Amino acid sequence: MEEQKDSDKIVLALYPYDGMQPEDLGFKKGERMQVLEEHGEWWKARSLATGKEGYIPSNYVAEADTMETEEWFFKDISRKDAERQLLAPANKPGAYLIRESETSKGSYSLSIRDTDAKGIDAVKHYKIRSLDNGGYYISPKITFPNIESMIKHYHTFYNNTTKVAVKTLKPGTMSPEAFMEEANLMKTLQHERLVRLYAVVTKIEPIYIITEFMANGSLLDFLKSQAASKLQLPKLIDFSAQIAEGMAYIEKKNYIHRDLRAANVLVSESLLCKIADFGLARVIEDDQYTAREGAKFPIKWTAPEAINYGSFTIKSDMWSFGVLLYEIITFGKIPYPGMSNGEVMTSVQRGYRMPRPEPCPAELYEIMTSCWKDKPEDRPTFDYMQSVLDDFYTATEGQYQQQP
Repeated sequence: MEEQKDSDKIVLALYPYDGMQPEDLGFKKGERMQVLEEHGEWWKARSLATGKEGYIPSNYVAEADTMETEEWFFKDISRKDAERQLLAPANKPGAYLIRESETSKGSYSLSIRDTDAKGIDAVKHYKIRSLDNGGYYISPKITFPNIESMIKHYHTFYNNTTKVAVKTLKPGTMSPEAFMEEANLMKTLQHERLVRLYAVVTKIEPIYIITEFMANGSLLDFLKSQAASKLQLPKLIDFSAQIAEGMAYIEKKNYIHRDLRAANVLVSESLLCKIADFGLARVIEDDQYTAREGAKFPIKWTAPEAINYGSFTIKSDMWSFGVLLYEIITFGKIPYPGMSNGEVMTSVQRGYRMPRPEPCPAELYEIMTSCWKDKPEDRPTFDYMQSVLDDFYTATEGQYQQQP
């Protein structure tokens, strides 16, 4: 076995090692060692911290002051494994790593977790190109002397190149501490049918909420647009099923929305619906609320028990969902047309329900009225509602398809 001596080589421990044999040198993560001899996969080294000598596994260390010691560098990971690792639940959009290119040995690639056009988590890969003078670049517009400096520069590229939406909370509505409790709970609700919460800013008022950007804005505004006027019934039912899917997740997590309506559902560029503002109805400033006895409710969407007793439950959300179905099928018309909030409250208490709007199939209207049962316990679950709407779309696509 050929032996190579290299007394000037200093390595840094990437992982801790306890030593398996008496001749081994144990070390802690981050410990610096001088390599005395290299024997294949096992090197003889001296700890610069303790002065002790012994054999160390070479794959547990990397040469000090090089890229290999960085936590974001994965030398031998494949493109596919990089995707698996970055898409793991522990990682969030913006997580990244540098790896050796599989196709061009000696060159590197940047892999970063992002979202695709449909808002679904994905991993994007960028080739890191090298210059003749030893520099590096991803875009030729800016170059760097080394990859470390490039990473430092691009560390905020995720925030600089990803569109986000920003909402503010009315000053004095609640303390930053109380709001953070709410926001932290929101962060635990992660589903493709819910708008992703990126961050909150609470240092000074007003409090800012940073969420993912949805190109088509609110469902209410989209329904009123020229683009929506061309949609056929199956797509409107699909919108309803998507929202029911998101609410079924909220239901499963024993959470409630409190303000489910088309204005609080957002639409992506590819016409995917995502529920927004869940759990924040009482703190988000919105001029569509109507005050009553010190409380604020969107009266026409709120269940009677929530208006009368402040009893918000997943079943009061189901009442609101029925009104949301009305908004969808009428392309954004105001519920209870021609009626004031006071008239709506009085009439609904007496058993009045909105009649079937002209474009609404009888089957869909039956679904709506099931949401408006007097007793909350008689209203369906969102899990059931999702299955009904999914089946409705499949069963009626041909029947209700409009002819060109």
